[in-house]
Amino acid sequence: MAGKRDKPEEIVLKPWQVEVLQGQGSSIADAVRQIGVTQPTYYQWRKERAMSAIGPRTMASAA
Repeated sequence: MAGKRDKPEEIVLKPWQVEVLQGQGSSIADAVRQIGVTQPTYYQWRKERAMSAIGPRTMASAA
């Protein structure tokens, strides 16, 4: 059975909520559980956000 799809606005907001909860002393596992996603989903969103911040890289720009 397929899970619930989050809207793009939620995908931006939820990782930020995890960071806030961590700052308040929650573990990552507890914080992720509170926002209603799985840990793999959270880590995937975090990875995608980091990659979008870096931007596309080509061999010419990396050299």
